Amino acid sequence: MEWSYQSAEDLAAALRAGDVSSVELTDEAIARIERDDKAINAVCVPDFDRARAAARDADRARARGEDRPLLGIPVTVKESFDIAGLPTTWGMPQHRDFVPAEDAVQVSRLKAAGAVVLGKTNVPLGLQDIQTFNEIYGTTANPWDPGRTPGGSSGGSAAALACGFGALSIGSDLAGSLRTPAHFCGVYAHKPTLGLAAIRGMVPPGEPAWPVDLDLAVVGPMARTARDLTLLLDVMAGPDPLTYGVAHRLALPPARHERLGDFRVLVIDEHPLLPTGAAVRSGVERVAAALADGGARVERHSPVLPDLAEAATLYMQLLVSGTVARFPLESLDQLRARADELSPDDGSLSAVRLRAMLFSHREWLETNHRREVHRHGWRRLFAEFDVVVCPITPTPAFPHDHHPNPLERLIDIDGVEHPYFDQLVWAGLATMPGLPATAVPAGRSPEGLPVGVQLIGPMFEDRTPLRLAELLEQRIGGFQPPA
Repeated sequence: MEWSYQSAEDLAAALRAGDVSSVELTDEAIARIERDDKAINAVCVPDFDRARAAARDADRARARGEDRPLLGIPVTVKESFDIAGLPTTWGMPQHRDFVPAEDAVQVSRLKAAGAVVLGKTNVPLGLQDIQTFNEIYGTTANPWDPGRTPGGSSGGSAAALACGFGALSIGSDLAGSLRTPAHFCGVYAHKPTLGLAAIRGMVPPGEPAWPVDLDLAVVGPMARTARDLTLLLDVMAGPDPLTYGVAHRLALPPARHERLGDFRVLVIDEHPLLPTGAAVRSGVERVAAALADGGARVERHSPVLPDLAEAATLYMQLLVSGTVARFPLESLDQLRARADELSPDDGSLSAVRLRAMLFSHREWLETNHRREVHRHGWRRLFAEFDVVVCPITPTPAFPHDHHPNPLERLIDIDGVEHPYFDQLVWAGLATMPGLPATAVPAGRSPEGLPVGVQLIGPMFEDRTPLRLAELLEQRIGGFQPPA
């Protein structure tokens, strides 16, 4: 029997039953990577010798009667997580030789749960792109169409899952970096509530791996089934033992409902600042129809939905002002000159991003205050609805675009070009207020490319969108291997 595309849940059951060993699963996964990854380039840092040793240890532990959540299951890890003895570069050539001495807290949790780490998956330069390529490891291709991107920045992890390179992976999300690759590659991902999963050790190379709280950024699970997302989130979730974990213990509430017919869902498929492509609209419609057919209450409008245009503006301001905080002064002078050329009436997202690069602390605080207003608006919304269904990006996976200046790239939406980074408005809808969001497969485009949607849930009620993802998978199907 071939095991590579089995769910982690099924693999765990097979391991418990003695139908397969971890060594056999690991050897099969390694053989598949060695055979197929030359064309995809998803696993950029293999760690096969230690994986085989870990698999042997897992089999011995099971023989002693141990049974941990991921015992013996092969997984991959995004390159940006520290793993002792392996390089952490974030795709930056100047850090190609940096090797951390300690595991990231999430890698430690994977290993404590018994997972077998096959290696690390590819990322874009500095994790700063919606694609996955860098000078050290090269370009990762989309398994459905090698001429297209798998997304970013967790593109290597999504491509690895689509190719059967391990049952699970972990990634990070600041600008859709879990959800967009899942959407482009036809797999599942979950962006947890901000602060739910400790992030220590997912840090730029050479910087101290301190237990800091990051604004907007989270780490989370990726899988080929919705239930596997929950399995892995339960391993990842919880405060850092060096800070909040000293006094806090995690107790996530159960999903609001177990039956599809009990869910109240708001469906959105259009954004005031960016059109949604036909293929993605079709995916949203497929999910909406499945929800309605299953008895869920489905609405298309709500007067309490926070303003989407302002939400996108606030997100871009918070994202960009944080990203450029360490720019050298000479770069700031150049940016200031460009910003001075903008018309005062220019409210485009490109102008918003440029102005945000020059934010003062006072301006950031004002923006943060507006974020709190939006968070309260979402609390009001989730008193009436359980989940919001909406796009992740306006299109399926797009062709590789390695233009050296990302600000000059364009995204084609049904034949009309738009600024490249405008496509982040949908990812930012959940990221700006820190809400959980689950990416689920929702069909195929006319060209046969995967299309996904996101299920946004109430803060710290991550199990609610995850449960709806499971119910949707039962009705419309989920991951299918690339042809």
